[in-house]
Amino acid sequence: MSELRKDPVGDRWVIIASERSRRPNARVPAAMPDSTEPCPFCTGHERETPPEILAYRADSTAPNRPGWTVRVVPNKYPALAVGEGWPNRHDEPGDFMAGIGAHEVVIESPQHDVSMANLSVSQVADVLRAYRERMIVLQEEPHWQSVVIYKNEGSSAGATLEHVHSQILALPMVPRAIADEWRALKAHDEGYRRCLYCDIIKKERERQDRVVAESDAFVVLCPFASRFPYETWIMPKRHSPFFQSLGDNELRQLASALLQILKRLAAVADAPVNYVLHSGPLRKAKSERYHWHLETMPRISKIAGFELASGYYINTVTPEEAARALRQVEI
Repeated sequence: MSELRKDPVGDRWVIIASERSRRPNARVPAAMPDSTEPCPFCTGHERETPPEILAYRADSTAPNRPGWTVRVVPNKYPALAVGEGWPNRHDEPGDFMAGIGAHEVVIESPQHDVSMANLSVSQVADVLRAYRERMIVLQEEPHWQSVVIYKNEGSSAGATLEHVHSQILALPMVPRAIADEWRALKAHDEGYRRCLYCDIIKKERERQDRVVAESDAFVVLCPFASRFPYETWIMPKRHSPFFQSLGDNELRQLASALLQILKRLAAVADAPVNYVLHSGPLRKAKSERYHWHLETMPRISKIAGFELASGYYINTVTPEEAARALRQVEI
């Protein structure tokens, strides 16, 4: 079993998961494997994954057989795994506990597509619907404090299989990035009785120079202090702390916005990409002050010595320039 260890100085948790080194192509540094190799995520290879825990499929088809459009399975090489007991060790300099969690893979297409940008709006909507459905289930487990959803597309973005997929990880703590955001939002609300992200959205819509696109429910923008070239955030205009509360109409608008920004990023940056879904902490008091959003980050530049030494980022493309270039792409 993996372990969770907390650095007593940096106040950050680290997952020690040596089993994940056994993943197929886990050590491939630059190029994805030959696409002619058998793929466990392709239709017809359902027996090569753990049994599905959710699938959208034709009524006439059986579980763990072809006929699905989106499929969710437990990660075969989990960073954290469902288990019993919460053992602690007291002979170490930092906090320690067993690596308890839930790690799932969302297989986004039965075909061997390598980019979500190649999917249809309805396919992307089904992927988002699977996220919502799994988050609703996972939040009922009292041990989980947060659910993280992320995508690694391309080997330099962390993907070890090229078949289009994303991952869900339920955690027994709130990740530092979410906790830091939540504290800032809570402080702003206590000082001004308003949501900080709602204020940001209002100002960005007034300025327009960092806005990439809008719909009735969402605004897509390049954040003021972008960490990476062409980093974008998709933000709901309506204040909402939890992604899993998204309605069906909003979900389809989000699918359209996500697909459009991925196409724009492919046209402008042509780089591997990560996206992460930030949703509110499940158990924290006043978590309704959070404002969920989805962040996309092309992997044009690499995190290097300065970033590791300082915790700061160097971005070579201004967010205003990035938004202008993304707006000009014809979809």
